[in-house]
Amino acid sequence: MHSIQTLAQPHSGGNGLFRVFAFKRIVLAGAGLALLFACGSKTGQTANPSPLADCEPGDGPRNALCGWIPVYEDRSAASGRQIDLRVVVYPATGRNPQPDPLFVLAGGPGQAAAQLSSLLVGLFGDVRRERDIVFVDQRGTGRSNGLPCDRDTDDLGEFLSDDHAVETFLNCLEEYEADLRFYTTPVAMDDLDEVRASLGYERINLWGASYGTRAALVYLRRHGERVRSIVFDGAVPMTMTLPEGFPQDSQRALDLLLQDCEGRAACRERFPDLRRKLEEVLARLGREGKQSFLRHPRTGEKVAVTLRARVVTDTLRLALYSPDAAALVPMLVEQMHGGDFAGLLAVAVGAESAPSEVKVNWGMFFSVICAEDLPWVDDSTRNAAPSGVFSNDGTLDAWDKICGAWPRGQIAADYHDSVVSDVPALVLSGALDPVTPPRRGEDLAAGFSRVLHVVAPGTGHGATARGCVSELVAEFVQAGSADDLDTSCVDELKRPGFFVTPGGPSMERKR
Repeated sequence: MHSIQTLAQPHSGGNGLFRVFAFKRIVLAGAGLALLFACGSKTGQTANPSPLADCEPGDGPRNALCGWIPVYEDRSAASGRQIDLRVVVYPATGRNPQPDPLFVLAGGPGQAAAQLSSLLVGLFGDVRRERDIVFVDQRGTGRSNGLPCDRDTDDLGEFLSDDHAVETFLNCLEEYEADLRFYTTPVAMDDLDEVRASLGYERINLWGASYGTRAALVYLRRHGERVRSIVFDGAVPMTMTLPEGFPQDSQRALDLLLQDCEGRAACRERFPDLRRKLEEVLARLGREGKQSFLRHPRTGEKVAVTLRARVVTDTLRLALYSPDAAALVPMLVEQMHGGDFAGLLAVAVGAESAPSEVKVNWGMFFSVICAEDLPWVDDSTRNAAPSGVFSNDGTLDAWDKICGAWPRGQIAADYHDSVVSDVPALVLSGALDPVTPPRRGEDLAAGFSRVLHVVAPGTGHGATARGCVSELVAEFVQAGSADDLDTSCVDELKRPGFFVTPGGPSMERKR
């Protein structure tokens, strides 16, 4: 559920884990969340450095350590096919490194932490002065028997087609060389503990983003004696089953955006009556869609396509992940109301052109979703009366089709019970987050006796990259406690200005 690109590129347009349908809605309905150089030799704090060596040029980040740790695909059998887990370690830069590293858990589900390490390590520069930073490609991601499914296409009709998306995922299912029953979070967190032991660490700190917060909770539940502290960025509490809550949480984020536009003179005067205009756009498109001639933003080819309301809502939800991308929404709504969908399609197609490092491994994504979430979606969620812009987004229908054919791993009946712990925890929530809003952070924090929940104003999905938050993370990890953490600096965070012309935001004044 988390956009790593949002973290790694906080001033870009952002790229939610959730792509325009199939990749955006199915994930968003499912999920992903988008910055020191290391010294050249391994510090003495890893007692068994044998799995690691200096990363070779072209094979890993400069001045980091790379390695492979084999694990059985079927851990319970301890035999048969093995997976080589990709590990990247950035050694501590200080003279007196601490023995407990920070393990980074990526979002998605389906993003690869080691593959993203060069983008993310800069977030933890202050932590790294005292501790190693460890990235592991979770099984089914990146170079740990990655399970990608690329639907990138220059055919705009296919790109906008719901049926084509589902067919693409089912076709990929037939091609994977993996027993997908063994690509669930509990199995992967047992892998992670094997990596910890292989590297010689007795205790570790965890930082998880979005789905990575669920992974951190599962690790804590299974290996809690090894955890010194945890940071949850964009909380996915165990009580949350995807895609429950997505329409409600996305609507909340949109309502906040419309209120903020109305409260800023430049936006209000340039784009009056935005809510009414968006409702009129969606009403014109309706459930069946409208035949339109549209130009592909990348190829320039103009083709006849069926434009559906869900393409609009999916793309708007994608933009809401990042306040920088959300700054475009009022202008996009105004353009669509006038019959111009070029800007919307540019945002949608641009998401698919994101760097490969931030893309989701969809085989791993559905192995998690189909085993850990969909079986817990109850009839009340399925039959809920539609309301708001983001109702009837088709996610459950799409997931039902895919998960009906997907091999399903075994998950304990109490899997979605809250995790209760006295491990020190820092919970970070973006006040504007459309998928893991502050209410999710409150839910997760309720199970921890030593916890601080920080809500970052003006922030979407992923808070660590915003303003002073990375410094707070470092102070928390260094102390192993949030008891004396001064978080007043987050009050300075604000939503960026709205684009009132294609050239950018104006100097805005509050009314």
